[in-house]
Amino acid sequence: MVSWLPWLLLWPQANPEALVRLKACSDRLQHSQAQQAVRECKEAVGIDGQSGSSHMLLGQAYLALRSAGMIAEAKAELQQALDLDPSLVWARFYLAKVYLDTGRADKAKAELMQALETRPGVAHFLSLLGEAERKLGAPETALAWHKKALAADPRMNTVHYYTALAYMDLKKDDEAISELEASIQSPFVAPELYLTLGSLYVQRKRYREAEDLCRKAIALDPAHTESYLNLAQLFNAQRLSSKALDALYQALPPGKTFPTSPYYQQLQADIHFEFGRAYAAKGNAREAIAAYVRCLSLDAGRPTTHRNLAELYQRQGDRVHAAEQRALAAELEGRK
Repeated sequence: MVSWLPWLLLWPQANPEALVRLKACSDRLQHSQAQQAVRECKEAVGIDGQSGSSHMLLGQAYLALRSAGMIAEAKAELQQALDLDPSLVWARFYLAKVYLDTGRADKAKAELMQALETRPGVAHFLSLLGEAERKLGAPETALAWHKKALAADPRMNTVHYYTALAYMDLKKDDEAISELEASIQSPFVAPELYLTLGSLYVQRKRYREAEDLCRKAIALDPAHTESYLNLAQLFNAQRLSSKALDALYQALPPGKTFPTSPYYQQLQADIHFEFGRAYAAKGNAREAIAAYVRCLSLDAGRPTTHRNLAELYQRQGDRVHAAEQRALAAELEGRK
């Protein structure tokens, strides 16, 4: 994760005792020991709270926990690092990643543009800027940035993933599949790569291959909510409702909480939508209606959910609510 961290540039900025802890934190991160890395970094910050480098690495350690509940802490540490030392361009990079994950692509773009002013041509910055542009609705611009990133570092596997997402936005699924199939040959594969390729396989009814990719994503990160959601979508597509429900309970176990952000709100809405599909397929209208209502409470702008809900109300003889849901669906479709 931080093998490229320039330790020789950090030593003049940090207390020598704190530097020992920072080096230990870096080593822990490189060995995927995130909890231990957090502990080492906290000790470094306790020794030298005015070191921007210490706060930056603590932010990275929080992100390495892969816990939605730690995103706010990571953001605070990265921002503190920049307040202390605006020249820490890698703090801007990780802060931009946080902004992207929490639905603030505009802020991510601003951080990355500033980082590129200081360090032009860095592949990581160019690629993430492309992803920010895609999320801002400019996939063609995104592809141009990704080409620059690959020119800067042809071995950077993440660029293929972001390029595939841009192709998907442009409805060029063949190109997207080619990018993803090439990228998963790398020894460094994130769960998102498997899940995105799996979702494209589902569209083409390549269910066995899609499930295999979901299982690989889960093996990489058993706490990754999106992996279980994708698995549920795969099972719902095959009308394997019981298996879908099992996966959804893994995605949303009792007591699980999410940060407050547009991304996680959409994620929860997607989970409840799949609950609705699974319960409806099993003939459990009451549970299906409850799930769809929860979905719409998180995102009311889903015409398909309104129509599914209307059909369930109609089957129960509730014509008033059925008509209401059909009207809402028609209104939303008319806006497009």
